[in-house]
Amino acid sequence: MLSALDLARRIEAGTLTAAAVIDFCAAAIEAREAQIGAFAAFDVERAKSAARNPALIKTPLCGLAVGVKDIFDTADFATAYGSVIYTGHHPPSDSALVSMVRRAGGIILGKTVTTEFATLQPAHTRNPHNPNHTPGGSSSGSAAAIAAGMLPIALGSQTGGSVIRPAAYCGVAGFKPSYKILPTLGMKGFSWYLDTAGLFAAGVADVAFAAAAIAGRDLRIDQSEPKPPRIGLARTHIWEEASAEMQAAVETAARKAATAGARVSDITLPPIFEDAFRAHAIVQDYEGHRALAFEYDHHQEKIGPILRAQLDHAASITAEEYDAARRTTKRARQALADLMGDIDVLLTPSAPGAAPEGLASTGASIFNRLWTLLGAPCVNVAGLADKAGLPLGVQIVGRFGRDRAALEAALFLERVIAR
Repeated sequence: MLSALDLARRIEAGTLTAAAVIDFCAAAIEAREAQIGAFAAFDVERAKSAARNPALIKTPLCGLAVGVKDIFDTADFATAYGSVIYTGHHPPSDSALVSMVRRAGGIILGKTVTTEFATLQPAHTRNPHNPNHTPGGSSSGSAAAIAAGMLPIALGSQTGGSVIRPAAYCGVAGFKPSYKILPTLGMKGFSWYLDTAGLFAAGVADVAFAAAAIAGRDLRIDQSEPKPPRIGLARTHIWEEASAEMQAAVETAARKAATAGARVSDITLPPIFEDAFRAHAIVQDYEGHRALAFEYDHHQEKIGPILRAQLDHAASITAEEYDAARRTTKRARQALADLMGDIDVLLTPSAPGAAPEGLASTGASIFNRLWTLLGAPCVNVAGLADKAGLPLGVQIVGRFGRDRAALEAALFLERVIAR
């Protein structure tokens, strides 16, 4: 994989050029894209031309190549949102986040594959660790492109588990910031209360570097050694839904963290969290039925069967049910703030297990939905694997607005796992 932080340091030192980084990406695309299918579109020559700009060395991203999930509008690439309805669609402008990437000195190399409207209908992308397995979704192409060394940075989005889960399945770092830290203007939305833009990179320090550069926030964590955090081991009410290997991975991570000096304690989540877990689907689907009203009303025959069934069901959700779910969410967010008074982060699975075999499903987001609903920053920490060698990701969940602390804890955990 390509380390964004290492590449940027080398560009700053004058030992590497942004154009050479594009060459690295192009070589990996040439070698693996036909099998993996991470891109909806890419333009190496345009990226090489942009990379020759000498001013890039003084920008936060130093001219690094960036992949953009095809749910974000781009003026210079078609944006289809993973749907045949929008084949050949060319937005007149970039989304806000893409504009921020460009302002930070990032070079858009291409659009990465998304599932249909960033929902559950799988796309064709395969897992670089084993092409017979899913890379997860909905940010399928972004996670796979990072894992295959095709990009150092990629954009994604999460409404349920669409950053953390594919990052876990592909063995890369995924960062879902606190709700609305990164803008979603110009992104094809599904749930305005849940949609959250996120990032993928090789490791935790890399994704923190990218987030800091793009958002202009103090999120870099590579300039000092992370301190041992206070970790709450949160098995949650769906712990038994995790595979035995995933349960062992989380407990191994907790044990290694404790050995390295972290204070690890078992956390019992209050009952309101179970209510909030159930509320997620109500909020998501009620809003999704309205966000995709035009497509559902005018192009229903072009919507995939999984999404169509989801929208059919969502039509029956009442405004009263939705409002009640929002009230539950508000209470649960306060409960999370109270719970984390004595701890820095929670540790929990990133997914039920390793990437499932086949491309008929992108896997389950059950270990992500609650934290997305609560707006908390989440980081997938890679480094563990099952008996077949497929990645097993563990998830760090922080307190809302404490994104740097979540990233620091994730870096600490990443390093102790690597030892």
